[in-house]
This record gives sequence, structure tokens and C-alpha cells, in this order.
Amino acid sequence: MTDLRPLRIALASDHAGVALKDHVAGWLRARGMQVVDHGTHGGASVHYPTYAIAVARAVAAGEVDLGVLVCGTGQGMAMTANRVPGVRAGVVCETFSARAIREHNDANVLCLGGRVVGPGLAEACLQAFLEATFQGGRHAERVAMMTDLERRGDGPARG
Repeated sequence: MTDLRPLRIALASDHAGVALKDHVAGWLRARGMQVVDHGTHGGASVHYPTYAIAVARAVAAGEVDLGVLVCGTGQGMAMTANRVPGVRAGVVCETFSARAIREHNDANVLCLGGRVVGPGLAEACLQAFLEATFQGGRHAERVAMMTDLERRGDGPARG
């Protein structure tokens, strides 16, 4: 494993992801990361958008370097987070995608499914995500297209 530079990482989950979120928080802290935990903190049913929005806004505002969101599948968190301008969130359940969303899509939020990914696989995905860096090049133009679409808010870019 590569030594990781210390980062400030926002975390959140709903009730279905709280156990994995708490595991991830400990794993990150053990590696010197500063963790900002936006909840939830128990098993009572909550609405995942509340937590996804909190992390997405922190990432978009530059209050943290990256975000990690966990719900049952990761999908609801990603769908919500991606509605916040400046956020590029992706759901992963294996290391190739965890690395690729950083290298190719400049993702700044990793989404995991607490009912899909176990602690060991979550750690491997986090490691891949944190070690990867945006490659730029041909990928920069594609990310710029997404950013332009987000800024305009009027439908797909033509080109």
C-alpha cells in the first residue's frame, strides 16, 4: 500500500450504511485522514438525501478534499450528490472502478453500498480511490463537458 497524504474527508450514510460508514471512518483515521462525519449515527430510518447533500455541499465548497457516502446500494447517495454543482460522485463495488472514477472522471465523492460491499472490499476501494489522481489529457475535455452542462443546466452539450 502506498502512503497517502493526509486529506480532509467528509463522510455520511443513511441507516443502511451506518455500520460501513463507521468502519470507513476508523480506517481513514488510522491512515491519518481528518474525518468530518455528517451522520447518521444510528439504525433508525432516515432520508439519505439529507446526508448526501451535506457531504456534497462540503465537497463543492472546498471545506473538505473528498467525500464518501454510504447507503444500501450507494445509488441513491450518488444520484443526490451529483445534483450539487461541482460534485462528481460515483458508485463502486470493485477497485478498478474506484481508481478509474478518479483518473478519468475526476470524481470527488466515492459512494458505496452497505448492503453490497463488505468492510474489506470497502477498504480496497477506498485505497484505490485515494491513491488515484486525475489524468487530465483527453479526460479533461470530457470533465469540462460535464461541468459546462452543469453550469448551463439546459440539456446535453452538442459537439
